[in-house]
Amino acid sequence: MNFKPLFNNILIERVDEETTTKGGIIIPDTAKEKPSRGRVLAVGEGVVLENGTKQPMSVKVGDVVLFSKWGGTEIKLDGKDRVIMKETDVLGIIEE
Repeated sequence: MNFKPLFNNILIERVDEETTTKGGIIIPDTAKEKPSRGRVLAVGEGVVLENGTKQPMSVKVGDVVLFSKWGGTEIKLDGKDRVIMKETDVLGIIEE
């Protein structure tokens, strides 16, 4: 299924966090939190400003981003969990 976000929305696939601590302790599934990192799968064209110009998106497809824990809306596309959110819910781009 092809999905194109509108305006300043982005589609994100969550990236799993580490399952072991630095000390070697394995974190069980019941103690894990939802990851707040994800890979951008699709972006909208940007938002139209009051003067009629379009503000381009700061993120692009393939970026790994850090986003607010409670931001976005959980959806299922092709049987996989995804998150769609506004660009303003993204806290930053992680450069690896």
